[in-house]
Amino acid sequence: MSEGVWAAPGRVNLIGEHTDYNDGFVMPFALPHTTVATVSRRDDGVLRLHSADVEGGAVELRVDDLAPGRGPGGWTDYPAGVVWALRDAGHAVGGADIHYESTVPTGAGLSSSAALEVVTALALNDLYELGLERWRTARLCQRAENVYVGAPTGIMDQTASACCTAGHALHLDTRDLSQRQIPFDLAALGLELLVVDTRVKHAHSEGEYGKRRAGCESAAAALGVPALRDVAYADLGASLDRLPDPELRPLVRHIVTENHRVERVIALLESGEVRAIGPVLTEGHASLRDDFRISCPELDLVVDTALASGALGARMTGGGFGGSAIVLTETSMSPTVRKSLLESFATEGHKEPRIFTAIPSPGARRMS
Repeated sequence: MSEGVWAAPGRVNLIGEHTDYNDGFVMPFALPHTTVATVSRRDDGVLRLHSADVEGGAVELRVDDLAPGRGPGGWTDYPAGVVWALRDAGHAVGGADIHYESTVPTGAGLSSSAALEVVTALALNDLYELGLERWRTARLCQRAENVYVGAPTGIMDQTASACCTAGHALHLDTRDLSQRQIPFDLAALGLELLVVDTRVKHAHSEGEYGKRRAGCESAAAALGVPALRDVAYADLGASLDRLPDPELRPLVRHIVTENHRVERVIALLESGEVRAIGPVLTEGHASLRDDFRISCPELDLVVDTALASGALGARMTGGGFGGSAIVLTETSMSPTVRKSLLESFATEGHKEPRIFTAIPSPGARRMS
């Protein structure tokens, strides 16, 4: 018998890409798409996991046996990793029956894995009365993904899923986890932010992500700073000149200019110049494409087509090499932009993209 139902959303990142593992600034907001977990405790030490969205039956694991590298692999490593991380941190978590259903698109760069982690952590926090703050829950979920799953992700996705609020974008400082909710009600201004899921994920994405992270860490060490967040925008040119490895310079340039773009977007939103963030988004895409080199033909096609169709700005979002792009457009222009995107993908022989309006939505919550 169920003891409750919880939900945690996916997210889209407005600006601030690959800055989170460099102690920088990010600005995600939660999507209406969620992973829902129906949960009850067990007293036999068994973690029973089932998903309505994955073929096959339930997977049963013993909580005492959970350890990095010992899981069966696949989707169950994410919730199992959360249970391991909670127990490893000293929290008295026992077994559970958990049934999942999700509307967060997988492989689209919209943090389906973080939604799965956060909804698991939130449910167990409530049922086992752990008293964890949201930011701490996000940190434990990140540890689950880093150590148990083995994916070197930053803290943004889990924090966005756990902490975002409706009608706002979350300005997160990933060094100290301080947060500010920035009003982001586009509909009231006659604007839309479209998410364009290209439905492609290039196979080399995970290895290349790791290379970018390692390159950023090497550059920070070469510059004698704790992280690239500590390279001031005004000192960028001099810092680039000090780097002995020319391969590292474009990585540093992206991170430093991207942190600056987050600050510019916040200033524009707070001054009411919302339309003016469009060109800043487009600048961000150029930096991700040319300096960080994580775009792909499908993502570039979204950006080029949207801008040619009258959009105010566009950029890829997420880890790169596929996934999704975002497009800022006047609501009146949205049908034209959508039509052009569908036509351009058909002309190039790509899969038809999934396009939807991104509505800043609530973070993780108990439903019943």
